[in-house]
Amino acid sequence: MKIDEKLVDDLAHLARLRFDEAEKPGICADLQKMVAFVEKLQSVNTEGVSPLLHISQATNVLRADEVAGSISREEALFNSPVSDTTFFKVPTVIKK
Repeated sequence: MKIDEKLVDDLAHLARLRFDEAEKPGICADLQKMVAFVEKLQSVNTEGVSPLLHISQATNVLRADEVAGSISREEALFNSPVSDTTFFKVPTVIKK
């Protein structure tokens, strides 16, 4: 695949990017290297190789949900700079 400045302009338009004219030759060269790498990957024989769905064989490595005790409301509000007996008090953020 030939990468030229017109293709870079078209891709930039689709991606809503802007490039300086001085940057375009470097971008063309980088895109050409990427396309060459993908073309090289296409030549690799993958016959008999199953698709990789996960990097490791581990499944469901998350811990089980367990109901456990927690701190009391008084303990939670103990270090709060401003609170009443039930809630944390914070400055008003939204003005009506």
